[in-house]
Amino acid sequence: MIDIDCEYKLKEDIEFIIETEKINKIELSKKTGISRVTLDGVSKNGTITDSVCEKFYSYVYESNYRINAVKEELIKEKYGYVLFHGSKNGLSQVTVNGSRNNCDFGNGFYLGETYGQALSFVCEGDKSSVYSFRYSLDDLNVCKFDCSMEWMLAICYHRGTLGGYSDNEKVRSIIEKINKADVIIAPIADNKMFYVMAQFTDGEINADVALHSLSASKLGFQYIFKTDKALDKLIPIEKYYLCIPERDECKKLLIERGFEIDTKLKLAKREFKTGLYIEEIFDERV
Repeated sequence: MIDIDCEYKLKEDIEFIIETEKINKIELSKKTGISRVTLDGVSKNGTITDSVCEKFYSYVYESNYRINAVKEELIKEKYGYVLFHGSKNGLSQVTVNGSRNNCDFGNGFYLGETYGQALSFVCEGDKSSVYSFRYSLDDLNVCKFDCSMEWMLAICYHRGTLGGYSDNEKVRSIIEKINKADVIIAPIADNKMFYVMAQFTDGEINADVALHSLSASKLGFQYIFKTDKALDKLIPIEKYYLCIPERDECKKLLIERGFEIDTKLKLAKREFKTGLYIEEIFDERV
């Protein structure tokens, strides 16, 4: 278990906007609708409320300052190894047992390579936020997957859609490898992608169609820290406020990505007609 004690850097971000825009607090107050007294309270006492954050960061985002995305670039340049986690209600502590049992690779702490990845998973939440972490994989047992049959079977197993195939020797060997790992690195699979996987496990499409459709995701890789030894390699950096305009734009991008996956699925069904179906994959005679 690790404690998360980082907060929004509202004071620093206000100072940045005042300096960059060449304005004073009175002018910033007029632009954001935040009283001068409240702005002084942030500067002097570090007072932070969701209402103030929403007004300030909405103004910043609508003024075309992508503060969170640029901070991602800067901390990667500073630290090198950085990951991101999206939370719907905020984090105070992190444990390896905090995730749902039907997540892609079972229990663990899930992080993504980019700020945008993390945002995409929590943009629907009114109280959601994103956290950044420094990390190291030194002395850890790492299990890595690409967009492959093993990856797809592992996710289907943990999400409970393999049915009678869950005890198959091929599946057991994959799960054994996962259970021995401190960290799993694998392509991210969101619910839209899992819809494609479910069609595969239901026997509606073959493996080639599924995998070629899933390659359209472009979500990158997820890192699952599955042991306390792995968690000890994480150091929290910053918490990022997600204003309504930023979350709304992310929702639109997700809709567009969904159309792209649907299109690739339809085209893949026409192109890859000779791939193996799930029952053939587990048939030793094939």
